[in-house]
Amino acid sequence: MTSILDQFLWVIYPYISLTIMVVGLVYRYSKDKLRISSESSEILEKRTLRYGSLLFHWGLIVVILGHFAGFLIPISVYNSLGVAPETYHLLAGLLGGIFGAAAVIGVIILLARRLYYDRVRRNSNFADFFVLFLLLIITLLGLYLTLGYNTIYGVYEYRLTVGPWIRGLITLTPNASLMNSVPLPFKIHILISFLLYPAIPFTRLTHLFSLPIQYPFRRPIIVRYRSREYATTRGNISDVRPSSNETGKSEDS
Repeated sequence: MTSILDQFLWVIYPYISLTIMVVGLVYRYSKDKLRISSESSEILEKRTLRYGSLLFHWGLIVVILGHFAGFLIPISVYNSLGVAPETYHLLAGLLGGIFGAAAVIGVIILLARRLYYDRVRRNSNFADFFVLFLLLIITLLGLYLTLGYNTIYGVYEYRLTVGPWIRGLITLTPNASLMNSVPLPFKIHILISFLLYPAIPFTRLTHLFSLPIQYPFRRPIIVRYRSREYATTRGNISDVRPSSNETGKSEDS
């Protein structure tokens, strides 16, 4: 039996979070399409940004893919494929530990950069620091669950509880009772993660949804040079547009 608080935490609250994210992204895209990507601070400081960004983005990408594999794919699929629970959790712990640590280090570098460099700090706002602190808490908790909790208390089979709960949210058949037996650290990690989603449309995290999907399908751009000498050096002599003088000469002849 679930209480009113459980219904709010595991049904109402997640839907509120996701609704704000979706509506906010649609509004931002419809009103401000050209500025939906993040405002880069690379011009203010480049070297630290490069290291922090690479570690954070690659670490987070693999971690997110791991979450998809663990939560969206039912455990019955793994069993039918012959993937034993021990094998799954060994790979999840190994990859999650390595790339989770990379994400944590990346967030720390990005946060330290905004605090240490005066030019970057003066051009940062509350949302920038809020997102980085939130990401730091989420990634630290995730790393603790992967390496610390599983080592101290044993591996928790979240695919039997958290996985079905998430799939229920997606299919609009939520079941809050599935979260009753979930250990507290896992619950805290999930609840804090749902704080991040409503912030996406209003922070630099909008660049997560600004991938150049249409780029491979766009029509090629034809560049024509007015100067024959410049085009020759570029190797594009066929794309030279004849000047009026050259056209006149050819007609006179």
